[in-house]
Amino acid sequence: MKITRRIKRLFSRRRDLVPILTQQGAFLCQSSEALARMLETMDMAAWKKAEKEIKTCEVQGDALLTEFNELLLGRVFGSVSRVDLQVVAMSMDDCLDVIKDAAKAVQIYHPAKIDPQLQELSQIIRSEAAAIKVLLPLLWDIRRKHTDILLQCDRVTELEHAADDVYEEYVGYIFTNEPDFREMTKYKNLAELFEKATDSEKRVADNVRTLLLKYVDE
Repeated sequence: MKITRRIKRLFSRRRDLVPILTQQGAFLCQSSEALARMLETMDMAAWKKAEKEIKTCEVQGDALLTEFNELLLGRVFGSVSRVDLQVVAMSMDDCLDVIKDAAKAVQIYHPAKIDPQLQELSQIIRSEAAAIKVLLPLLWDIRRKHTDILLQCDRVTELEHAADDVYEEYVGYIFTNEPDFREMTKYKNLAELFEKATDSEKRVADNVRTLLLKYVDE
């Protein structure tokens, strides 16, 4: 039996795995939206509210990952395929963790200002999350939808490259223009966390690419 047929059979049961991945994508979008909102204001109350929302998404995401793993254990399916699916789910969970850390850092550091470059990085995080949310439900029909999936993976990769450029430009900017060493350190650390978030989202796309390479042409 071809691997792709086995994937379809796996995804066709009542308690499906793909809806869990899809819900992870929804939590990722919600978290990234809240993070972007945080950087639109200097209101600490708004920061706290957004950080709480992100934390809730992260906790719910952990619960989803647990359910996902339990369902995998209950399926008669090749071990390699189980591992590949689990890697995608775990990388989604990692994204939620990094965004949670970035939101918490904004509160802890309490930067004197939010530079446009940090806002741009938050928008890239949000755009990557939107692309991931689109591609995850397509895994249900990985053979017929592989082109659409690949387009969204490419979108995430392009955004991550853009984030690298923004990060590098911003680090140079703050070292040149920020006279306060403490504030400079805050901005650099925040930029690193935001750039790490874009990397973690690209890792999701890379793991989905692995599924395509292994199973679409089987």
